[in-house]
Amino acid sequence: MPSPWGKRREPLRESNYYARHIFFCLNERQNGEDCCALHGAKAAFDRCKSQVKAAGLSGPGKVRVNKAGCLDRCAGGPVAVVYPEGTWYTFVDNDDIDEIVESHLKNGQIVERLLTPPELGR
Repeated sequence: MPSPWGKRREPLRESNYYARHIFFCLNERQNGEDCCALHGAKAAFDRCKSQVKAAGLSGPGKVRVNKAGCLDRCAGGPVAVVYPEGTWYTFVDNDDIDEIVESHLKNGQIVERLLTPPELGR
């Protein structure tokens, strides 16, 4: 079937470009509302990115660490989400980030103690 852009597009492949993708909410609200940016989200993002790189986990077929705008889970902030699993984490310090990198991003084991409670939204 031709694509709306005029060229035939290849079907989606089952493999992903990255094995895992972690997004950190770095949203900063201007109206004084609580947000992940007020709880050290940028430092956690930086820590995760450096730990992933140091462990040799970054790059195609491995792990990608990305910034995100509001992920709409402010009540649990700061938050990050790992795909393809869709696992939501709340963290407080470098030890938490190191554990997410080692356990989940490297070894595929979810860190149960850091899971964001499912009912927490904005």
